[in-house]
Amino acid sequence: MGYGKVNVLKDLNLDIKEQSTCAIIGPSGCGKSTLLYGIAGIMQPSSGQLLIHDQPVKENRKETGVILQHYGLLPWKTVWKNAALGLKLRGVPKQVIEEKVSDVLRKLHIYELRDKYPVQLSGGQRQRVAVARVLAIEPDLLLMDEPFSSLDAIARESLQDLLLNIFNNSKLTIVFVTHNIEEAVFLGQKIVIMDQGSKNISHVLKNDLFGDQTLRNKPDFYRLCTDVRHSLQEKTTSL
Repeated sequence: MGYGKVNVLKDLNLDIKEQSTCAIIGPSGCGKSTLLYGIAGIMQPSSGQLLIHDQPVKENRKETGVILQHYGLLPWKTVWKNAALGLKLRGVPKQVIEEKVSDVLRKLHIYELRDKYPVQLSGGQRQRVAVARVLAIEPDLLLMDEPFSSLDAIARESLQDLLLNIFNNSKLTIVFVTHNIEEAVFLGQKIVIMDQGSKNISHVLKNDLFGDQTLRNKPDFYRLCTDVRHSLQEKTTSL
């Protein structure tokens, strides 16, 4: 899988359990986003197959929600209209849209911002709108590409907590790309470490600590962060 004649990924084999979370981490240019775009149906593999529920991914599934790095909000639409966009494109009746959007905006604590435009929001608020737009369509798979990279540390942790709560209450399957080791350890039940040199996966770590909201305050959290860091360094020291 790649761009034109340039292969970004090759001979890759990865299984992600339904109703789990998977963090994909690795150096820039190793193919993290390409893998995510393949799962989303945005890119097609030149060989092999990508399967969801044993069905080949040939295009973007209606049940797959995607949040890209810069949120993809339409600047000329209000918070409400941005959050309702996916439902409107699916032809959902107006009354149902009203109910679903109201519910998700309240759950994300941004209902009072419904008439504001993206430019009037903080980075964290814009990210919540992007999450609201996806959750409104009630996906079974949520894909996120560096979702919190532009936020300060406190806003990032707040949204990580929010995402964990969403997962615990809805049991989505969540796959996300990150450069942040602490984020991968806090949110990933499975941590996939990719290698730029082989265009493949170098390590897959099972995270038995996943799900603990107080995890950041515990020594085991930093021990696992160190394990991930060592796995990354094994593949980058020769670059």
